[in-house]
Amino acid sequence: MVKADIFSGFLGAGKTTLIKKLVAEAYAGEKLVLIENEFGDVGIDGGFMKEAGIEITEMSSGCICCSLVGDFSEALAEVCEKFSPDRILIEPSGVGKLSDVIKAVSAVPGIEISGTIAVADAVRCKMYARNFGEFYDDQIGSAGAIVLSRTEKLSEDKLKAALSVLHERNGTATIITTPWSEIGGKQILESAHKTHTLQTELDLLKAEEAVAHAHKHHHHNEPCDCGHDHHDEPCDCGCGHDHHSHGAAEVFSSWGAETARKFTAEDLGAIFEELDNSAKYGAILRAKGIVAGQDSWLHFDFVPGEGNVRSGSAEVTGRLCVIGSGLNTGALQELFNI
Repeated sequence: MVKADIFSGFLGAGKTTLIKKLVAEAYAGEKLVLIENEFGDVGIDGGFMKEAGIEITEMSSGCICCSLVGDFSEALAEVCEKFSPDRILIEPSGVGKLSDVIKAVSAVPGIEISGTIAVADAVRCKMYARNFGEFYDDQIGSAGAIVLSRTEKLSEDKLKAALSVLHERNGTATIITTPWSEIGGKQILESAHKTHTLQTELDLLKAEEAVAHAHKHHHHNEPCDCGHDHHDEPCDCGCGHDHHSHGAAEVFSSWGAETARKFTAEDLGAIFEELDNSAKYGAILRAKGIVAGQDSWLHFDFVPGEGNVRSGSAEVTGRLCVIGSGLNTGALQELFNI
């Protein structure tokens, strides 16, 4: 099965620059074919140019680069047969509809789409959305991951406004907000392929807390502090223990968010103090995250009564997770101001 990554993005968004970064940093060891597809009026009349053809344009970094015209699905199948790649990178026209490209690639036997990535210019996305709604909405709405370009010098307010535009059009995609110079291609690709997401972080934290919970409670044939041996029965002596074995999902609730907000260590210290207020936020057992700071990225961990902050490596976007019982997610969102 040949894997395919599709890179969509409006004219000048930075698709080619991103692809070059990923080829250099993330696709090591894979035999690649890069396809630059100029397909005329696709997205206007839904069709491709009728004359099929494959043109080899250059060889670089072990990557075969092609331009396809004509019946895209047929030409794509021919590329697979001729070059037997491990992965195909597809860079459609900047004014093409991503949904059309996905349909065309999906129609080719033997190809599995592993990533649908839209590159969005953070400075101009609001203008593009207003002036080129049909095409822009399709590119953003059809993407599994959105990689923002030109975020280096963008103010926090303008970045927040750009994210609002994107979230209106796609509420499920991973959005990468960190400047590309601060993160590696592998990090970008992991997020695009959904192998490192907010949900995976939440699942991991739940699993960690479930292990800790199991060590703190009595199960099966172990006697509880009251001196009784309850086997698989709930304790009725008032000790408050339930001796059944529970999955993490039954015991804990969780809340997580991605954010481009910049924090200071003082901001996080004040948040730690607030998290101990169980009446307001629920019983917080653990919180952790990686967020942008003013000069460096901040990694934090919190357990009841104690929190710590340290400088660390950048993440594709700020990410934080909270595990506990009876969480007030609205209050938590307000606390972190996101």
